[in-house]
Amino acid sequence: MTVEGNTRAIEKQIVTDFSAKMSYAAYLDLDTLLSAQHPVSRPEHHDEMLFIVQHQTTELWLKLVLHETRAARDAFDRDETGVALKCIARVKHIQKTLTEQWSVLATLTPTEYSQFRDSLGNSSGFQSYQYRAVEFLLGNKNAGMLSVFESDPVAHRELETLLREPSLYDAFWRHLARTGLDVPASTLDRDVSAAYVLDPNLIPLVKSVYERADEHWAVYEAFEEFVDLEENFQLWRFRHMRTVLRTIGMKTGTGGSSGVGFLQRALDLTFFPELFAVRTEIGR
Repeated sequence: MTVEGNTRAIEKQIVTDFSAKMSYAAYLDLDTLLSAQHPVSRPEHHDEMLFIVQHQTTELWLKLVLHETRAARDAFDRDETGVALKCIARVKHIQKTLTEQWSVLATLTPTEYSQFRDSLGNSSGFQSYQYRAVEFLLGNKNAGMLSVFESDPVAHRELETLLREPSLYDAFWRHLARTGLDVPASTLDRDVSAAYVLDPNLIPLVKSVYERADEHWAVYEAFEEFVDLEENFQLWRFRHMRTVLRTIGMKTGTGGSSGVGFLQRALDLTFFPELFAVRTEIGR
């Protein structure tokens, strides 16, 4: 291929006739995807497009996070640790993209957002069922959240199902029990529809794995993958809170929450408490 006059010639073998072939746009259904942005401000405010695209792309990434996290849970159910950790590794990369994405929304100034915020009505990211699904799948379950989705049967059904199912963390401990590790009954028999809370009975097992990592390398590695997963999630929550603070200050959220205060309290929530609590015990 040659470049002449700053123009790259099209290679003869490149397909250009898609009258009877699948194209890139057709495969990705771009007609649907790119026509899904509908600003509601009148007159239409320039920056509302940013706001819509930011949240739509977040939902697409959350869809992939759910896809991979479910696959990881299923892999633990099959005792395929390598497959599960591969899925978790991919989720970690998605999380980094989601966190960095806040820097784009942070270019929206308070003045710009205030000019179309009222047009959003009560719509809020608080109502993202996929975000709640991710939290449920990781073990942060809250049956009270289902009431938010009663007007959306599909979302309500998915969250209700995840509420009753074991979380990724539950599946992990059951997998370890099948490999012969002494996982306490209090962990294996817990009510999986309740939010996961610290089980002190697990600490000795977790501590022994960390202190004898050479004997339990696969489990040790899995522990650290879970720690990464939670740390990434907390960084996402923090960037979310700081972006909201930067944009609307301490105003009430459009969905009725206290806004920044509500998001700050989320930083106290944890998915894998034993993996952090054990750090206080190691070396004592």
